[in-house]
Amino acid sequence: PHKTELYEDPPSGCWPIVYSPDYNITFMGLEKLHPFDAGKWGKVINFLKEEKLIADDLIVQAREATDEDLLVVHTRRYLNKLKWSFVVATITEIPPVAFLPNFVVQRKVLKPLRTQTGGTIMAGKLAVDKGWAINVGGGFHHCSSDKGGGFCAYADITLAIKFLFERVQGVSRATIIDLDAHQGNGHERDFMDDPRVYIMDAYNRYIYPGDGFAKRAIKRRVELEWGTEDTEYLQKVHMHVEGALNEFQPDVVVYNAGTDVLDGDPLGGLAISPQGIVRRDELVFRAARSRGIPILMVTSGGYQKRTARIIADSILNLHSLGLLGKERAACGVGSCSVDQMIRDSAKDLSKLS
Repeated sequence: PHKTELYEDPPSGCWPIVYSPDYNITFMGLEKLHPFDAGKWGKVINFLKEEKLIADDLIVQAREATDEDLLVVHTRRYLNKLKWSFVVATITEIPPVAFLPNFVVQRKVLKPLRTQTGGTIMAGKLAVDKGWAINVGGGFHHCSSDKGGGFCAYADITLAIKFLFERVQGVSRATIIDLDAHQGNGHERDFMDDPRVYIMDAYNRYIYPGDGFAKRAIKRRVELEWGTEDTEYLQKVHMHVEGALNEFQPDVVVYNAGTDVLDGDPLGGLAISPQGIVRRDELVFRAARSRGIPILMVTSGGYQKRTARIIADSILNLHSLGLLGKERAACGVGSCSVDQMIRDSAKDLSKLS
């Protein structure tokens, strides 16, 4: 394989939480034209610092993926297309980007996305080394080798998995658990006929991208109705995550933890509470950790101002439950039933109201 800086070992003692201030997209107020909170990633880190969970020198600094790294999955033709500002405007859904000189677009829009992509690739190796890893960005699940869309310009999930297959001994099977509100058609197209990759995808069946061709790659398809709420959602997620991991034993799980399932999200159309999202992440981590399967989490979509707080709360919850330990999760970790979690969730809600 080509030489890459993304697989160099971070300083020892670092937590496998990957981030860089370069993740955040901020210039001339353009980021306000997209429903996306383009500073969400930095806010997550600030909340975790306030809670004393992490400090700058304890997290892994993400590095930007180079062209050579990106070419592991992407076609040269596709990367060349990104040199056209109007193409990037279409992919990011920020129309005025079309009128900016491309060097500005590269620096202010694509570099943050390339750095998040580098972060996901780095987190893949960290997950295998440490048992878990979280990239505070990434999860660009609408991008495939030769096509971007839906704010996704690079196929970071595909890249992370292909890097592991090519460079890490003993990793030859992967499961993607995609719980963003949208169908993850990018990685689905990339792994369409690849028996090494098992895809579970739970999404609102009525919204973007509605990619019928890509659906053929989904081994476990959970199509949700408008306005799906916590109880039904958590039961389905629990049943299908357990089923997926019993049906196919992977060497790594990539968990696309989109928070656009949140009630009130303008694009997701589902009605999951903040507590429901925290419980969902807990279910997925429990399922992987209790089986000793390394898990890589990326944060993906989520378009409201309160999203960053929820992601931080979820990471704090995983930590308080011992699911972010150094070793395989402690025994007894799988003992909490989904019914109990749903009851707890209802209790939490009644306290809040």
